[in-house]
Amino acid sequence: AGHQVAIVAPTTLLARQHFKTFQERFKELNVRIAQLSRLVGAKEAAATKEALERGEIDIVVGTHALLAESLTFGNLGVLVIDEEQRFGVAQKEKFKLMRKMVDVLTLSATPIPRTLHLALMGARDMSTIETPPQDRLPVETIVIPFDEDAIKNALRRELNRQGQVFFLHNRVGT
Repeated sequence: AGHQVAIVAPTTLLARQHFKTFQERFKELNVRIAQLSRLVGAKEAAATKEALERGEIDIVVGTHALLAESLTFGNLGVLVIDEEQRFGVAQKEKFKLMRKMVDVLTLSATPIPRTLHLALMGARDMSTIETPPQDRLPVETIVIPFDEDAIKNALRRELNRQGQVFFLHNRVGT
Protein backbone atom coordinates (compact mmCIF):
# COMPACT_ATOMS: atom_id res chain seq x y z
CA ALA A 1 0.00 0.00 0.00
CA GLY A 2 3.00 2.27 -0.40
CA HIS A 3 3.98 2.26 3.26
CA GLN A 4 7.44 1.55 4.61
CA VAL A 5 8.27 -1.31 6.97
CA ALA A 6 10.86 -1.15 9.74
CA ILE A 7 12.15 -4.34 11.35
CA VAL A 8 14.06 -3.72 14.57
CA ALA A 9 16.16 -6.41 16.25
CA PRO A 10 18.09 -6.21 19.53
CA THR A 11 21.47 -7.30 18.13
CA THR A 12 23.50 -6.52 15.03
CA LEU A 13 23.81 -10.24 14.29
CA LEU A 14 20.04 -10.80 14.33
CA ALA A 15 19.46 -7.64 12.28
CA ARG A 16 22.01 -8.83 9.72
CA GLN A 17 20.34 -12.25 9.52
CA HIS A 18 16.94 -10.63 8.95
CA PHE A 19 18.41 -8.31 6.31
CA LYS A 20 19.93 -11.20 4.37
CA THR A 21 16.68 -13.21 4.62
CA PHE A 22 14.62 -10.29 3.33
CA GLN A 23 17.08 -9.72 0.48
CA GLU A 24 16.82 -13.36 -0.54
CA ARG A 25 13.04 -13.57 -0.30
CA PHE A 26 12.39 -10.32 -2.17
CA LYS A 27 15.17 -10.60 -4.79
CA GLU A 28 12.68 -11.22 -7.63
CA LEU A 29 10.46 -8.28 -6.65
CA ASN A 30 10.88 -4.55 -6.94
CA VAL A 31 11.32 -4.05 -3.19
CA ARG A 32 14.05 -1.74 -1.92
CA ILE A 33 15.64 -3.08 1.27
CA ALA A 34 18.27 -1.42 3.45
CA GLN A 35 19.86 -1.91 6.84
CA LEU A 36 20.91 0.34 9.71
CA SER A 37 23.18 -0.80 12.53
CA ARG A 38 26.67 -0.16 13.80
CA LEU A 39 27.93 -2.53 11.09
CA VAL A 40 26.84 -0.07 8.40
CA GLY A 41 29.43 2.59 7.56
CA ALA A 42 28.68 6.26 8.24
CA LYS A 43 28.40 7.17 4.55
CA GLU A 44 26.00 4.30 3.76
CA ALA A 45 23.98 4.99 6.93
CA ALA A 46 23.58 8.67 6.00
CA ALA A 47 22.43 7.72 2.49
CA THR A 48 19.98 5.19 3.92
CA LYS A 49 18.53 7.75 6.34
CA GLU A 50 18.02 10.25 3.50
CA ALA A 51 16.40 7.59 1.31
CA LEU A 52 14.09 6.57 4.18
CA GLU A 53 12.99 10.17 4.65
CA ARG A 54 12.24 10.50 0.93
CA GLY A 55 10.31 7.21 1.01
CA GLU A 56 12.70 5.52 -1.41
CA ILE A 57 13.27 2.48 0.82
CA ASP A 58 10.44 -0.02 1.30
CA ILE A 59 11.91 -2.17 4.08
CA VAL A 60 14.62 -1.22 6.54
CA VAL A 61 16.11 -3.72 8.96
CA GLY A 62 18.19 -2.58 11.88
CA THR A 63 18.97 -2.31 15.54
CA HIS A 64 18.39 0.53 17.99
CA ALA A 65 19.61 2.81 15.18
CA LEU A 66 16.03 2.71 13.82
CA LEU A 67 14.83 4.40 17.00
CA ALA A 68 17.12 7.43 16.73
CA GLU A 69 15.43 10.82 17.12
CA SER A 70 17.22 12.00 13.97
CA LEU A 71 15.66 9.26 11.82
CA THR A 72 12.56 10.26 9.86
CA PHE A 73 10.47 7.95 7.71
CA GLY A 74 8.69 9.12 4.60
CA ASN A 75 5.65 6.89 5.14
CA LEU A 76 6.17 4.29 7.87
CA GLY A 77 3.20 1.94 8.12
CA VAL A 78 4.48 -1.16 9.94
CA LEU A 79 7.00 -1.68 12.70
CA VAL A 80 8.13 -5.25 13.39
CA ILE A 81 9.90 -5.74 16.73
CA ASP A 82 11.87 -8.95 17.12
CA GLU A 83 12.41 -10.13 20.69
CA GLU A 84 10.89 -7.06 22.36
CA GLN A 85 11.83 -8.31 25.84
CA ARG A 86 15.50 -7.79 24.99
CA PHE A 87 15.08 -4.04 24.56
CA GLY A 88 15.47 -1.57 27.40
CA VAL A 89 12.92 0.74 29.00
CA ALA A 90 13.82 3.73 26.79
CA GLN A 91 13.33 1.71 23.60
CA LYS A 92 10.03 0.28 24.87
CA GLU A 93 8.78 3.81 25.53
CA LYS A 94 9.64 4.71 21.93
CA PHE A 95 7.73 1.61 20.74
CA LYS A 96 4.68 2.78 22.74
CA LEU A 97 4.77 6.14 20.96
CA MET A 98 5.14 4.48 17.57
CA ARG A 99 2.15 2.19 18.26
CA LYS A 100 -0.08 5.28 18.11
CA MET A 101 1.02 6.04 14.53
CA VAL A 102 1.76 2.70 12.85
CA ASP A 103 0.82 -0.96 13.00
CA VAL A 104 3.18 -2.88 15.27
CA LEU A 105 3.96 -6.59 15.18
CA THR A 106 6.01 -8.01 18.04
CA LEU A 107 7.79 -11.33 17.58
CA SER A 108 9.06 -13.56 20.34
CA ALA A 109 10.20 -17.15 20.41
CA THR A 110 9.97 -17.05 24.20
CA PRO A 111 7.41 -14.52 25.45
CA ILE A 112 8.13 -13.19 28.90
CA PRO A 113 5.39 -13.93 31.44
CA ARG A 114 4.11 -10.32 31.51
CA THR A 115 3.71 -10.22 27.71
CA LEU A 116 2.08 -13.64 27.68
CA HIS A 117 -0.29 -12.60 30.49
CA LEU A 118 -1.32 -9.44 28.58
CA ALA A 119 -2.05 -11.54 25.51
CA LEU A 120 -3.99 -14.20 27.41
CA MET A 121 -6.19 -11.63 29.19
CA GLY A 122 -6.93 -9.91 25.87
CA ALA A 123 -5.04 -6.65 26.44
CA ARG A 124 -2.68 -7.54 23.63
CA ASP A 125 -3.29 -9.56 20.49
CA MET A 126 -1.42 -12.81 20.10
CA SER A 127 -1.01 -15.22 17.23
CA THR A 128 0.90 -18.43 17.26
CA ILE A 129 2.59 -20.24 14.43
CA GLU A 130 1.31 -23.80 14.58
CA THR A 131 3.32 -25.18 11.67
CA PRO A 132 7.06 -25.59 12.27
CA PRO A 133 9.62 -24.67 9.61
CA GLN A 134 10.44 -27.40 7.12
CA ASP A 135 12.80 -30.09 8.51
CA ARG A 136 12.39 -28.78 12.06
CA LEU A 137 12.56 -31.50 14.69
CA PRO A 138 10.13 -31.24 17.60
CA VAL A 139 11.44 -29.95 20.92
CA GLU A 140 12.10 -32.79 23.31
CA THR A 141 11.60 -31.92 26.97
CA ILE A 142 12.76 -34.32 29.64
CA VAL A 143 12.38 -33.75 33.38
CA ILE A 144 14.77 -35.91 35.40
CA PRO A 145 16.76 -35.57 38.62
CA PHE A 146 20.09 -33.79 38.11
CA ASP A 147 22.51 -36.15 36.34
CA GLU A 148 25.74 -34.76 34.89
CA ASP A 149 26.24 -37.74 32.57
CA ALA A 150 22.73 -37.41 31.13
CA ILE A 151 23.34 -33.70 30.51
CA LYS A 152 26.73 -34.31 28.86
CA ASN A 153 25.29 -37.04 26.62
CA ALA A 154 22.33 -34.90 25.57
CA LEU A 155 24.55 -31.89 24.82
CA ARG A 156 27.03 -33.98 22.80
CA ARG A 157 24.26 -35.68 20.81
CA GLU A 158 22.61 -32.37 19.90
CA LEU A 159 25.86 -30.55 19.08
CA ASN A 160 27.11 -33.48 16.98
CA ARG A 161 24.06 -33.07 14.73
CA GLN A 162 24.69 -29.28 14.54
CA GLY A 163 21.59 -28.57 16.62
CA GLN A 164 20.95 -25.98 19.31
CA VAL A 165 20.86 -26.47 23.06
CA PHE A 166 19.04 -24.40 25.64
CA PHE A 167 19.92 -25.42 29.18
CA LEU A 168 17.71 -24.12 31.99
CA HIS A 169 18.92 -24.14 35.58
CA ASN A 170 16.97 -22.82 38.55
CA ARG A 171 19.90 -21.21 40.37
CA VAL A 172 21.55 -18.24 38.67
CA GLY A 173 24.51 -18.35 41.06
CA THR A 174 25.42 -21.91 40.12
